[in-house]
Amino acid sequence: MSRRDLIDPESRASLDAFLEVLPGGFNAIPDVQARRAAAAAVLAALEIPENPRVTHEDISIAGPLGAPDVTVRVYRPVDASGPLPGIYYIHGGGMVLGDLDDENPAAELICEQVGAVVVSVKYRLAPEHPYPAAVEDCYAGLEWLSKNVAELGVDAERLAIYGASAGGGLTLATALLARDRGGPQLSFMMPIYPMIDDRNETPSSHEITDIGIWDRAGNIEAWAWYLGGQEADQYAAPARAADLSGLPPAFIDVGTIDLFLDEDIEFARRLMQAGVPTELHIHPGAFHATELVAPQSVLSQRIWGMRIDALRRALT
Repeated sequence: MSRRDLIDPESRASLDAFLEVLPGGFNAIPDVQARRAAAAAVLAALEIPENPRVTHEDISIAGPLGAPDVTVRVYRPVDASGPLPGIYYIHGGGMVLGDLDDENPAAELICEQVGAVVVSVKYRLAPEHPYPAAVEDCYAGLEWLSKNVAELGVDAERLAIYGASAGGGLTLATALLARDRGGPQLSFMMPIYPMIDDRNETPSSHEITDIGIWDRAGNIEAWAWYLGGQEADQYAAPARAADLSGLPPAFIDVGTIDLFLDEDIEFARRLMQAGVPTELHIHPGAFHATELVAPQSVLSQRIWGMRIDALRRALT
């Protein structure tokens, strides 16, 4: 039995439909610019309407020292009043894809259902901008959010950080930087199926080779582009961090058909061992980004329900 045979049948139908449009998935397109264009075209074809219960605006803020400005998108529930929880949102894309627009629906969903101000950051991508460009952009955005809580109507005591895949890895890297630099105080973090280990040595990293959504070859390529010939440290690949103590309480979820399964389970175990309150969910039959590829499936609805519930519990 192949790993594909273990995918949730309802979600697999959506995956198969996606792969009919884009055989082999995004990683089958060798040129990174063409790959980004294909991703943008797929998103545009979905024609997802904006949520009328959420407003958003883009703001240009100061980037890291000596680097370009960074754009953040600030989301707010239409009928909100009083200081709200703040959620700093980092998009995915394997460090080489992704944009504010790509995850607009997810950011709007979290904003509305949690009742929080969501600040989504647009960071520089590899291979044009290798490590540490992305994580330093993310940290600059978090510092801006922390320094502007009053103007944004955010409760500084209820500040979380959220990201999936590469965004999950950057969530952990940014939290590590905040801890080590004495930066913004985070009350919660939600790294979703985080991309955290450049070594590609775990069993699941060898097993996921032909799903079409973030397989082994694409992961190896993305890490090479992101590191740009450098050795990875803990802020590039958080799985390498020797000390995980002092990080905020965490929620991690990952599917059984995800290349990141084993590295994420091990990281969650180490968080618990370090005394960090950690909630770990493993979803049978879920492949990487199931909830984005098959949003209407029962499995995806369950995944989102657990995340929203955890954010509400942590922040309200």
